[in-house]
Amino acid sequence: MVITNGESQSIAPKYFEGMQWRMIGPHRGGRTVGAVGLPSQHNVFYIGVNNGGVWKTTDYGRSWVPIFDEQSTGSIGDIVVAPSNPNTIYVGTGEGLQRPDLSVGNGVYKSIDAGKTWINTGLKEGHQIGGMAIDPKDENRVFAAVLGHPYGANSERGVYRTLNGGLSWEKVFYIDDNTGAIQVTIDPVHSNIIYADMWAARLAPWENGMWSGQGSGLYKSIDGGNTWKKLINGLPTTEQGLGRIGFCIAPSNSNRLYATVDAGQLGGIYRSDDAGETWRLLDSDARLWSRGSDFAEIKVDPKNEDIVYSANVVVWKSTDGGLHWQGFRGAPGGDDYHRIWINPEQPNIILLASDQGAIITVNGGETFSSWYNQPTAQFYHVSADNSFPYNVYSGQQESGSVCISSRGHDGQITFRDWHPVGAEEYGYVVADPKDPNIVYGGKISKHDKRTGQTQNITPISPKEGAYRYIRTAPIIFNPIDNKTLYFAGNVLFKTIDGGNHWDVISPDLTRKTYDIPSCIGIYSTEDIKKMPQRGVIYTIAPSYVDSKTIWCGTDDGLIHKTNDGGKTWINVTPPMISSWSKVSLMDASHTDVNTAYAAINGIRLDDMRPHIYKTTDGGVTWKEIVNGLPNQPINVVKEDPKRKGLLFAGSETNVSVSFDDGEHWQTLRLNMPATSIRDLVIKDDDLVIGTHGRSFWILDDITRLRQFKLDMTLDHNILFKPQKAYRVRWNMNTDTPLPQEEPGGQNPPDGAIIDYYLEHPAQLIQLDILNQQSEVIRHYSNQDTLYKIPKVNIPLYWIRPQHILSGKSGAHRFLWDMHYQPRNVSPSFPIAAIYNNTAPDETSPWVMPGEYTIRLTTDGKILTQKIQVVMDPRVKTSLKDLQKQHDLSLICYHNTITCHDILNQGKLESAKENQLNQFIGIFTRLHNILQDSDMIPTQHVIDAVKKTDLEFQKFRLTNQK
Repeated sequence: MVITNGESQSIAPKYFEGMQWRMIGPHRGGRTVGAVGLPSQHNVFYIGVNNGGVWKTTDYGRSWVPIFDEQSTGSIGDIVVAPSNPNTIYVGTGEGLQRPDLSVGNGVYKSIDAGKTWINTGLKEGHQIGGMAIDPKDENRVFAAVLGHPYGANSERGVYRTLNGGLSWEKVFYIDDNTGAIQVTIDPVHSNIIYADMWAARLAPWENGMWSGQGSGLYKSIDGGNTWKKLINGLPTTEQGLGRIGFCIAPSNSNRLYATVDAGQLGGIYRSDDAGETWRLLDSDARLWSRGSDFAEIKVDPKNEDIVYSANVVVWKSTDGGLHWQGFRGAPGGDDYHRIWINPEQPNIILLASDQGAIITVNGGETFSSWYNQPTAQFYHVSADNSFPYNVYSGQQESGSVCISSRGHDGQITFRDWHPVGAEEYGYVVADPKDPNIVYGGKISKHDKRTGQTQNITPISPKEGAYRYIRTAPIIFNPIDNKTLYFAGNVLFKTIDGGNHWDVISPDLTRKTYDIPSCIGIYSTEDIKKMPQRGVIYTIAPSYVDSKTIWCGTDDGLIHKTNDGGKTWINVTPPMISSWSKVSLMDASHTDVNTAYAAINGIRLDDMRPHIYKTTDGGVTWKEIVNGLPNQPINVVKEDPKRKGLLFAGSETNVSVSFDDGEHWQTLRLNMPATSIRDLVIKDDDLVIGTHGRSFWILDDITRLRQFKLDMTLDHNILFKPQKAYRVRWNMNTDTPLPQEEPGGQNPPDGAIIDYYLEHPAQLIQLDILNQQSEVIRHYSNQDTLYKIPKVNIPLYWIRPQHILSGKSGAHRFLWDMHYQPRNVSPSFPIAAIYNNTAPDETSPWVMPGEYTIRLTTDGKILTQKIQVVMDPRVKTSLKDLQKQHDLSLICYHNTITCHDILNQGKLESAKENQLNQFIGIFTRLHNILQDSDMIPTQHVIDAVKKTDLEFQKFRLTNQK
């Protein structure tokens, strides 16, 4: 076995080399709360995405590039850039929103090179840093509004200040362990005047629960943050329902302040004309200010104190100092805007950040850039259907639902390859295993992809309040019969006819009474002790072994099991689980009816530790299996269906793998950015991930992980047994390419995947593909030379980088394109190009479906494995007709090679050489016609090949004489 330290078993990182996650999309933006531009560089902007990291554009939002992916968190609350030095950037992590399904951060990050590199400067226990302010003249003087733990009290909250660029932070304003700061702003004229909004709020462990405390209010300092005064004249009090306040200062007149105030009946847009000493209510229209836990952004035009914008479900604009408002940007259904940045030099340039992503206008709102170029979708779950190629599904926060192909026809996954499927934003989305055109989602709908119609099939309660649902209701098919569909609220439903009829097959499986979690703290009341049942079934795990065995876990911390299809239920909750420990996801073993796994997410109890439990005796006893997991909540655990004991888990930033049934874990993050892994599914040989901030990702071909054994040593070379390789045309586009600025997801690797491991570097390594006659049909070597790119009439950024077989020590992934050895000719490139991924036109035929031998030779040592080449299941051409196509193609291929061999001998007169070149042209053209599709050749082409071959053989006989 491979040991990396004395405490835990783990595989050396070099074992995973060559494996890469690929992002498939969609490119439809997700919740974005950080937004800033560069005043002097009008084309440059930064955004911070909840669980999506930091992104940068240098072309007014036409394209976005992630610049934070190497860091240990992707949850972003705010971004500020130093006005005195645009290379200096500070990022506050943690969403800074009091809402369900949030993710916390780990402090303040700083870059001094415009985002190329980052360091963490501290405040890690602040968890949510939703506001920052930087001195306009001193990049080292920065204030951070630290909100603190969302589900519990802690001391690292309030307003912090650094005078040395983050080397140290000083807490300059603190009320108590239950009150944090959500916004801090420096007066644009007098830098010693600081304003801060303090917000006392606590999320409840249950859905849609939140309390507001006594510490909320707007404060002001006139001595650089040393002392603070509460601004109260004209503003609501906490007794009147005051919650969060968002405010802004007019740069053209710093005595003018605007505020959006969340305060029940007294909520509204307020204004001060005396630097905050007194305030008056301008407009109480709830459209402008409501839902303060989500929205509290108001901004004033840098050059006109009477032009002001308020962000809410839509963005509103006033041109008369806040007295009257009109819609500025929004859409039916609500875009949900969180941040507004206005260029101080050019106020017509505005950056908006919303639940849909970020958009930019350069003409005062007449037109905007798109958010359909940001792969930052927030998903709650993930599933895959049985199509080929398979589709990936989920509900997307704020946007609806997604069905996206895991492979695009055109060499990449574009906007052509995904569409909505009628489900709501929060829910599961699951395709019928027997008919992928029928999709179920939400709470609960049935969508037919053929017609585009969606039907509501929610079970109707026999009496008011009998059924309870929350935003994420589990939906899953029985994996044995692939017909029975389960759906849950507080009870478990079953249908066997697509939702036409529902049976209730469980009682209310949630807690009848609750222990009050300690994290509630000062907000605990007698009413909470007496509150009615409000939990729901949060996860369903039907057995893969016994169709009548089902596991259910609730969001209030219970696990039940039935062995008889729902007639009777047993409470099998682990004793370690307390009230409101959310059973996030469960998975039943694929081989043992008594084995199951449960991921318990404790963030709502202010518990940031990982919790996964395993039972092997039907729930009688449970064992916690977390050794090696990151110290953060776990959202999902799944067992590999093909290898017992191979487990995968998803946390708030990471994917982890266990090879010994959970006894030891290690990271499988590889090239994936830190983001919340909400769900995963093993589809065939791929691991598919649903993230809450970075769309969908796939780890292709986990064969290497399945073949690892605990007693395996890495003291010898290994050629892993490959999975079957589908003969699929990677790029079938025949039109001109999409512009390189048009974003796309990545297709699967272009060829059969071959994994190997070298203990030591090899001076000579060769990889040969042999047919069933033991003939070498393809040869690779680490001594191959890169082909020379000719003077093509396209920019070189279209062309795919070349790869040579590697002889370096470690693990490697190599691709065989399932073709014969290419001809030694100057490459040409297709019109249907893909940015940085355009392969040369093929010059050799596809191999036939069947068995081939892979032979790896390293310094004389030989390893072999068999590989099956399988035809694209969508192709209906018979093997007999494919063989005919193959044989004709080989005639053209071999004759073309023979022509070149004869020409290279240089013994023919000019006329004969011209004749040979004509043969080369004809055979090449016929070869390309034969190989451009997987269809039976036309009789015209068959006749042309036979005729030209006969003429060529006559030519050879004549010249041999």
